[in-house]
Amino acid sequence: MDTIIVIDFGGQYCHLISRRIMDIGVYSKILPPNTGLRDLKKIKNLKGIILSGGAASVYDKNSPKFNQDIFNIGVPILGICYGHQLLAYLENGKVESGKKGEYGITNLKILGKSKLLYGLNKVEKVWMNHRDIVRILPKDYKTIASTKNSNIAAFENNKKMIYGVQFHPEVTHTINGNKILKNFIINICKAKKEWKISNVIENIQNEIKQKIKNKKAIIGLSGGVDSSTAAALVSKVIKNNLIAVYVDTGMMRYKETEFIKQEFSKYKLNLKIINAKNQFFKALKGIIDPEKKRKIIGKLFIDIFDKISNQEKAKILIQGTIYSDRIESGVTENSSIIKSHHNVGGLPKNIKLEIYEPLKNLYKDEVRNIAKKLNLSKNLVKRQVFPGPGFAIRIIGDVKEKKVNIVRKATYIIEQELKKANLYEKVWMAFAVLLSIKSVGIQGDARSYKYPIVVRIIESKDAMTANFSKIPYKILEKISNRITNEINEVNRVVYDISNKPPATMEWE
Repeated sequence: MDTIIVIDFGGQYCHLISRRIMDIGVYSKILPPNTGLRDLKKIKNLKGIILSGGAASVYDKNSPKFNQDIFNIGVPILGICYGHQLLAYLENGKVESGKKGEYGITNLKILGKSKLLYGLNKVEKVWMNHRDIVRILPKDYKTIASTKNSNIAAFENNKKMIYGVQFHPEVTHTINGNKILKNFIINICKAKKEWKISNVIENIQNEIKQKIKNKKAIIGLSGGVDSSTAAALVSKVIKNNLIAVYVDTGMMRYKETEFIKQEFSKYKLNLKIINAKNQFFKALKGIIDPEKKRKIIGKLFIDIFDKISNQEKAKILIQGTIYSDRIESGVTENSSIIKSHHNVGGLPKNIKLEIYEPLKNLYKDEVRNIAKKLNLSKNLVKRQVFPGPGFAIRIIGDVKEKKVNIVRKATYIIEQELKKANLYEKVWMAFAVLLSIKSVGIQGDARSYKYPIVVRIIESKDAMTANFSKIPYKILEKISNRITNEINEVNRVVYDISNKPPATMEWE
């Protein structure tokens, strides 16, 4: 198939670029910055190269660069954010730190005709996430767009087929980002659409056959769409050699264990339910730091899986890890650690089991599409995201059973009211966060001194970026009234209006 290569400079959205390319219908592959010209020439039907963003500055001593021979490979090149700056720098332009950073949605002004920006409006909403800017263009390059803080927000050299954009066309906040990527991939690179979702399922099932063969495996089943889809994919291939393990940590959703029993009785899964509530609360006693919480929880899960694997003589642990978990845990060479997900950066180093993650390169909406193809129930496909560590990371500060009960009840109320308003399936996540502070209130004509609850409701398509949801005030008021009336320990409710970035989806 025609192929577009993405060079990974460690940006949070690198893999998302590759994902967007395949959404368009063209095959894409991610390679490291040290990929040489010889390796690229071995790729059949190479049609174009995209340089991703990254956290470094082009002037940093150890910042990632790439082999300049790639300029002579004869296919179009597009630089995004750091990639945009790097192209200008390597072509003898000038890059410097901007007086002001640009973070979030920005107005982009299109300057004249351009192959890359063809069909766009004169002013476009784009997503920025940078401080360094291109100050002076290399020779024979022209500026094709600008913003208030970036005079050179996009450039092109049609003769060399080199293009750069300071903004991120791959994120959904850039309204016409897909149009820009299509202009590059289809119109400039002339790549043919030959990629589809059935290729993904087929590739994963072939990989399962190669990785697992006739070995026994266990899977940590959480009840979320990721682990459920992974279980369905693997069980189709290795049948009874898969043992599904659900661990009740005492920090799960409202009536979660009952849901697991009922839902998975429909499928031919060898399901084991482990009640480990006491273990988890004991291990988390007095722990406040969220990174420590995640690592403690990750280790406890592995200890339980090790014990079961010894009983079942299983050699492989399957996890429903997806790409957004991995990139936030800093898995690529030049990426930053945002937070160590319990099933990635939170895992102990001395794991006896071989870990296999069939969904590791997919995003949530891709997983949902696969789940539909595998005929998983709507209850599973449409479930909202729930973190593996459970309510432990939705309690700011130390984790106690009493606090878990508070945040569980509050979350259940939020979900109920959104379902009544037919909004539940329209948002990505809706949950409560319990703060460690207390505030003064008035209840029953008397002073109260109780916890505040943060309500977090967000919209997203891929978990890499997100907006807070503009829920009608009447619904928020119902949620607030119910929480303060039905949960005795709470006297205040606040609504989180932070987007991602600068915030993350969870508070911890």
